[in-house]
Amino acid sequence: MEELNRITIDPEICLGQPTIRGMRITVSVILKLIAGGMPKEEIRKTYPELEEEDITQALKYAAWLTTERTIPTPITVGRNV
Repeated sequence: MEELNRITIDPEICLGQPTIRGMRITVSVILKLIAGGMPKEEIRKTYPELEEEDITQALKYAAWLTTERTIPTPITVGRNV
């Protein structure tokens, strides 16, 4: 994995969710704003403590997570288990 030195995970901050540089701004907040169509410039106005690289690394972190190995769970429809 490429170095993501701005993404921090601390059980004492935001219940251990990945955050940016230990601040109380979670990666998921940034991703939700981007997914909702907010431009990076507007995100930085809303959170002035963020830097461009913080947003870039949040996206890279999300991309890395989606490449992790997953094990499909079979779904059974119409059967009592």
